Amino acid sequence: MAFIKKTFVLGMLVAAGAAGGFAWWSEQPITTEEPAIEFTISKGSTAGAAGQQMAQAGVPIQPLMFNMLARFTGKSNKLKAGSYELKPNTTPARLIDQLVRGEFAQESLTIIEGWTFKQMRAAIAAHKGLRHDTAELSDKELMERVNPDFKDPEGLFFPDTYLFAKGSSELQIFKQAHQMLIQRLQEAWEKRSADLPYSSPYQALTMASIVEKETGQKSERSMIAAVFVNRLKLGMLLQTDPTVIYGMGARFDGNIRKKDLETDTPYNTYLRTGLPPTPISLPGVQSLMAAMAPAKSGALYFVSRGNGTSQFSDNLTDHNRAVNQYQRQ
Repeated sequence: MAFIKKTFVLGMLVAAGAAGGFAWWSEQPITTEEPAIEFTISKGSTAGAAGQQMAQAGVPIQPLMFNMLARFTGKSNKLKAGSYELKPNTTPARLIDQLVRGEFAQESLTIIEGWTFKQMRAAIAAHKGLRHDTAELSDKELMERVNPDFKDPEGLFFPDTYLFAKGSSELQIFKQAHQMLIQRLQEAWEKRSADLPYSSPYQALTMASIVEKETGQKSERSMIAAVFVNRLKLGMLLQTDPTVIYGMGARFDGNIRKKDLETDTPYNTYLRTGLPPTPISLPGVQSLMAAMAPAKSGALYFVSRGNGTSQFSDNLTDHNRAVNQYQRQ
């Protein structure tokens, strides 16, 4: 009987020691020479399969030990499929929590203010971290998926930096950027000045897109908007080169000529009064605010000083004088 008791106690001590060693191991950082190791857990994977997939991806962890830890903590059936990163100083216990919580590897995509929708689509299509599920869709078909209330996508996506899990859908990014644009547009519309010549937020968005393309200095956005708003109120032609360039499409080779200004398109504001039919770029929040709250000014003209700033004039005589000074010298 004494022998049995001693054997039992010894077994308990060994088990306790093993459990203690196991607990110690679970809190030790997984050492690796890489700054980060990417790995993917397939859908429906068991803890054992997840351990194998991590090991095959280069994560220095014993699949059997990982499986045992997941079972011991009761989390073996809670691991989420997806793409992850093992970062320095991650412990096995932290790694399991990462997989349970679905802390996927983060990717980012920056949409630049003033880009056209075509440039945005190209950037999204070229991003290696996205699942390219809209590549076969036309612009019209894409907008039907994003928001069927709009037919033309230009200007309807907010330029910003978007974070997403690796392997996310392209469509998710388009929807997120569109929803953000609608939110920002509505916020700006609610704060708009009185007596603006817009019949809808969409027209204000179109104005903001022109301001975005015409402005060299951010501080001049409200003055640029004032010029175009004043012209709209008076029924004057906007006469803005960026709209002409947009209407030229693939014909634009970097130069705009007299014949281009005389060639009619829906976007030629040298020939057609009012705003063009759609925005011409993706405007940022400052351009949206400038279009909704232009400067209090009677300016009708502006010309580049050649240093990134503009000279504004209230009448044609002063404008011609500024053109002679800064352009014709």
